[in-house]
Amino acid sequence: MNWNELRKAEFPVSQQWAYFDHAAVAPLPRRSAERLRTWIDDQEANGVVNWPQWEARVEQTRLDVARLIHASPVEIAFVSSTTQGIGLIAEGFPWVPGDNVVTASDEYPSNVYPWMNLRDRGVELRMVPSRAGRILPEDLVAAIDGRTRVLAISLVEFATGFRNDLDQLAELCHERGVALFVDAIQGLGPLVVNVRKTPIDFLCASGQKWLLGPEGAGLLYVRQDWIERLRPLGVGSHSVTSSYNSPLLDFALKPNAQRWEGGCFAMPALQAFGASLSLLLEIGPEAVSKRILEQAESVRELARKLGWTVAGSQRPEEQGGIVAIEKAGILPDDVARRGREVQVVLSSRRGRVRISPHVYNDTQDFDRLGELLGSAP
Repeated sequence: MNWNELRKAEFPVSQQWAYFDHAAVAPLPRRSAERLRTWIDDQEANGVVNWPQWEARVEQTRLDVARLIHASPVEIAFVSSTTQGIGLIAEGFPWVPGDNVVTASDEYPSNVYPWMNLRDRGVELRMVPSRAGRILPEDLVAAIDGRTRVLAISLVEFATGFRNDLDQLAELCHERGVALFVDAIQGLGPLVVNVRKTPIDFLCASGQKWLLGPEGAGLLYVRQDWIERLRPLGVGSHSVTSSYNSPLLDFALKPNAQRWEGGCFAMPALQAFGASLSLLLEIGPEAVSKRILEQAESVRELARKLGWTVAGSQRPEEQGGIVAIEKAGILPDDVARRGREVQVVLSSRRGRVRISPHVYNDTQDFDRLGELLGSAP
């Protein structure tokens, strides 16, 4: 892969910005923006006339999502956000009063509040603290008992960049009859996910971060043997096997994950999301992962050279694309603000500077990042 050619062809953002904030909201590739503009122009000129062609592209995106995580297309539903997907599982799970959910205290709030919201149904949330930025499997196991029904965990933690070992957690869960829910939004892209190799029960991820899509489009994976066991929420005309145009009502739910897609698609967002996925699949998930992990390691090396401390685990197998750094006496908010002034985009998260590179960042971007980090007092 010629990364410089890819940068020129697909990432206009690089003309102005050294963009290191893909763990927040990524810029759209050129092809995704063009797909979105084409949809807008067609909608303006033709209304519903070409809707079947756009729907066909949505179904191609479903196939591409399935290919990305090695799932079956029948296990894929589209959601507007990771939060929506988490809520569909949390509220649809067959709870019994006295059940509990285990999660980590480092989780993003959207993977905490939906489980907290079950307290009026008699479901307890148990939050396991990390140790020096690491979430230890033995600590999670210690919180699990005979009434634990779900372990809800991120593939990569948003603030520290810690990478959970899903293979180990899936084995530990299934030995104990516990379902594994994965918030994959910060890991899918930098890491390859294979739900056939790793028996995850539920997985959700929005597209606007590492997958380079727009806000408003994401994926929900429900392992096939769970589809009939969850209570479907948000049901509508798209949830059932019969046509909306049928003269008779027939509440027969689709035998696949589309039962959670009750009504109209977020068509513009899904069109752009599909174009972004096509780019990642053309490059290849393994090549994308290798490149991002190498870029993240380059950030770590640069930060250490400039006197910053890299937070989180120092073990490669526990790292993803997020790099969280800190330096005594320096306020991360000030660094992020100064970055915008010099056209370097990064984030401040929970008291640290968070840097998240992607495949197209080049040496010029790293030089500008080094100038920013080196100029901090």
